[in-house]
Amino acid sequence: MKKRICTIFGFFLAAISQGQTLQSYLEEAEANNPEIQAFELKYNISREKSQQADALPNMEVSAGVFVSEPETRTGAQKARFSVRQMLPWFGTLTAREDYANALAEIDYLDMVIVKRKLRLSIAQSYYALYANKEIQEVLERNIQLLRTYEKLALTAVEVGNASAVDVLKLQIRQNELQAQSDILKQDFQSQTHQFNTLLNRDTGLEIALADTLEIGTGIEIEGGTLDVHPELEKYDKLYESVAQSEILNQKETQPGIGFGLDYIPVAERPGMDFSDNGKDVVMPMVSFSIPVFNSKYKSRSVENELRQEELNAQKVNRRNVLESALNTALNSREAARIRFETQQQNLRQANDAEEILIKNYETGTIDFNDILDIQELQLKFEVQQINAVEQYYAQMAIINYLTNG
Repeated sequence: MKKRICTIFGFFLAAISQGQTLQSYLEEAEANNPEIQAFELKYNISREKSQQADALPNMEVSAGVFVSEPETRTGAQKARFSVRQMLPWFGTLTAREDYANALAEIDYLDMVIVKRKLRLSIAQSYYALYANKEIQEVLERNIQLLRTYEKLALTAVEVGNASAVDVLKLQIRQNELQAQSDILKQDFQSQTHQFNTLLNRDTGLEIALADTLEIGTGIEIEGGTLDVHPELEKYDKLYESVAQSEILNQKETQPGIGFGLDYIPVAERPGMDFSDNGKDVVMPMVSFSIPVFNSKYKSRSVENELRQEELNAQKVNRRNVLESALNTALNSREAARIRFETQQQNLRQANDAEEILIKNYETGTIDFNDILDIQELQLKFEVQQINAVEQYYAQMAIINYLTNG
């Protein structure tokens, strides 16, 4: 029981340690990544557009001078000055603002989706770097172990218990492992470059990786639900934006109302004396803009209805894709756990076999072919175990991407 408690506690410590390290990179990426910055700017632009949506049409001001002054009973008209302001139908400005806000919310969700995808890419890249580092360490330990066996073989050759061929086989195996290690180092540099690029920083900077990542036994930290996934929520917001577009469309089928004022200065008629002589003309105006030919509004309503049906179908399809991806990630995570536990058991048995062979050396019956076989098996099991850990955490990152709100 104590051993199990210690195992659980140790797992949580490892998870917390790597989470803090990885979390700092995720925060740095969100602050520096140019793609996210571009989407944030796009969202800010959409918010500004929503502030512009309730603006009234420009006020019309006009002035004119009569070239040939018309004579009226009260005198000659000299000029005309007009002021007019058109107003949309009641509720139209609110409908425009609601539609603009709906579009801004879609841009916001696009930004959230990009952030999630970036976090997923960084997490998977981080775990790949961790696996590369761990395998390099395993290879180095195996190379050192082979050098120890080489010394044993040289001693055995001197006393006639081994041949020079055994020594050469051990040296060849060291060369192979060294070549694998060198290749991994090259891959590590490439992966580091890619990781730093995601963070939009100097590609030569070192990456602080977790010391140990382990797979806990019987401990799962499940995510939330697909219902809060921004890719699905985006379809809801798109549907809502189409609904707002239809409300605005209906408002635009209503007449517009205009108010204005005409002012005409009138010159006095010479030689005449009456009360309205030279009286200026002031004429308030009311106008209506009536959409008589409204076939485009009817067509737009049909278009909006079809668009909503399309969005519903797309949402169902996308949900099916995400559910399939989630199911695959859950199964892959469990498969990684099984592989990890299997390789752990295989590694214990291989280590037992190695101890038997070392004890046989004390009796002078060591077989270096068996040594190479066991060493190769140990390396295989350790590498597969590390790959299982990487796969486990990579699948956890996918699950978090799909389910966490």
